[in-house]
Amino acid sequence: MALTQIDHMDDEMAECTDNCFEAVQACEWCADECLDHGEEMARCIRLCRDVADITALHARFMARNSGYHADLAETCADACEECADECEQFDHEHCQVCADVLRECAESCRNMASA
Repeated sequence: MALTQIDHMDDEMAECTDNCFEAVQACEWCADECLDHGEEMARCIRLCRDVADITALHARFMARNSGYHADLAETCADACEECADECEQFDHEHCQVCADVLRECAESCRNMASA
């Protein structure tokens, strides 16, 4: 079933949900890869793990039309931006990909929060 078939989910919410699930994947990949790069990656790993959890929760809240999804959208966007800032400091491919995905996710979450 396509997300657009869920009666409460408009195109903007469906896009945000997709972006959140993509952020989960990027953050889990980045955190796992960062484990091989030593202690200097500890903050990146922690932020990626936090963002993976927050974005997954936000996507679940949108899917069930929770009354809290709009409030969580702002927190999700803030967390994505903080993690993207951290990832951008490193030249590793996984960090750069993660940062790009998180910027897109943050933008769609902000759009959800302001809608």
